[in-house]
Amino acid sequence: MGHREDLLEGAKRCLLEKGFARTTARDIVKESGTNLASIGYHYGSKDTLLAEAYISIVEGVSDRFDGADGPRGAAGSEPGSLERFHEVWESVIATMRAPGSPWHLSMEIVAMGDKLPGVRAHLAKAQREGARGIIPMLMGGREEDVSEGDVDTLGKFYMTLMMGLIAQWTFDPETATDAAELTTGLRKIIAATEGKVPGPKGDR
Repeated sequence: MGHREDLLEGAKRCLLEKGFARTTARDIVKESGTNLASIGYHYGSKDTLLAEAYISIVEGVSDRFDGADGPRGAAGSEPGSLERFHEVWESVIATMRAPGSPWHLSMEIVAMGDKLPGVRAHLAKAQREGARGIIPMLMGGREEDVSEGDVDTLGKFYMTLMMGLIAQWTFDPETATDAAELTTGLRKIIAATEGKVPGPKGDR
């Protein structure tokens, strides 16, 4: 690997061990066997490198629960169905349960974003692509065919669920929502919109 790749891999290891706030440029240099000048040359700044490292970590985790392979998904369920919804979120949550789960890094960004402006700005741009990428997992189709309107609605809806789950599983895994509960909740919402179950008391 060249210095660029070495820096990225070193930054990933530092993030998983120390998080964003405690990782220094010297930590990355030591871990990657490179030098300080390489960070500026290849990435512009430490914050940009850390953001790229985080995106790479998330992409690696996402590969484990990508359900968009084939027209009916890896598990064979119908795109857009409750079964697909359950399968994808079950896989997502499994990565949150796993030892050494990296999702706590997302909460660090939320909690300390104002102290990590370079990281936050870089990841804010990447978040939109995350919203685009999650849609085919649940709805089928190809990422490149997802419309901007769907990114702004469906993609953001799924990302809101994702961040809520990350927050719950980071804060208290014992009481965090599982895929069955999430799917049952969605089922009840669908039934309510179809007039099959009563709405909240007082909402007539």
